[in-house]
Amino acid sequence: MFQRIYIEVGNICNLKCSFCPSTTREHKQMSAAEFEAICIKIKPHTNYIYMHVMGEPLLHPQLDELLTIAHKYDLKVCITTNGTLLRNHEELLLKHGDHIHRISVSLHCMEGNGAHLTMDQYLHNVIDFGKKAAQHGIFMIYRLWNLDSEEGAGANEGNAMIERTLHQAFAGEWTKRWNGFYLADHIFLEYAGIFTWPAQSQADGEDDGYCHGLMDQVAILVDGTVVPCCLDAEGQINLGNIFEQSMDEILQSPRAQRMRDGFSCRKMVEELCKTCTYARRFKK
Repeated sequence: MFQRIYIEVGNICNLKCSFCPSTTREHKQMSAAEFEAICIKIKPHTNYIYMHVMGEPLLHPQLDELLTIAHKYDLKVCITTNGTLLRNHEELLLKHGDHIHRISVSLHCMEGNGAHLTMDQYLHNVIDFGKKAAQHGIFMIYRLWNLDSEEGAGANEGNAMIERTLHQAFAGEWTKRWNGFYLADHIFLEYAGIFTWPAQSQADGEDDGYCHGLMDQVAILVDGTVVPCCLDAEGQINLGNIFEQSMDEILQSPRAQRMRDGFSCRKMVEELCKTCTYARRFKK
C-alpha cells in the first residue's frame, strides 16, 4: 500500500509560473474512461489519490465525472491547484466534499508569474472558498513554497502582504506546526523553500540517498506512464504503462525492484535520482 498515488489528469495549465517547468510532453487531458481504468487498478494499492504532477486539475472539462468515479471506488481525493479557478468550481467541489480530503493552493503562483488577477481579488477568492470548504470537512492547505533555500532566492516579496491578509481573515493566535501554522479548523498555512526539478538539476550525482518514491508513493502521467515520484515530470524513469499492464506487473519489474532495493539501503540507482536535490532534503 502506498500513502498516495499521483494521477496527472492533465498536463495543461492556465498559468506559467517561474518555479514550474513547462513539460516537453504532448499536452493532453485524461479521459474519464482512462481515469476509471486507473482507479480500478490502483485501488488495492492506496486509499488516496492526488490530482497532481503537471498541469492545473481544475481545467479538466470532466472534473465532476472524475470526482464521481473516485468516490465510486472509495478513493479519497487530494487536489493541488494554483487557486485561480476555485471560484468557478466552488459548487462542484463542495458537492464532492465528502470524498475530497484536501485542497492545496499554491499562493506563491501570483508572484511566480504576474497573473491576470490582482493579488487582492485572488486572495479574497481563495480565502472565501477555503472557509466554505473547511465547513464541508475539506482540509485547506495554503502554500507559500517560495522561501529562499540553498538552491536560490525565491520570488517572495509578496509573502508579507499575503500573511497580513490571512491574519485578517483568520484572526487570533495561530498554532505553530513543523512546516507552518494551523489557522483555523481544517485550514493550514505551509512554508517550503524553492527547489530545482530533477530534470533541470545540474548538481553532481550522489550515490547515497533515500527517497519516498516507490516507497510511499508513485505517480501516473496523463499517458499512463508510471514513474516513481511526482517530481519525474518528464517520465524519465518509465516503469511501465498502467493502460497496458497491471500495477503488480509494473511494481515487480526489475527496474522498480532495483530502485526499491536501493532506497532500502540508502542508495540511488537511477541517474535522475542521483542528481535530484529535492531528495537530498531527506538526508538532513
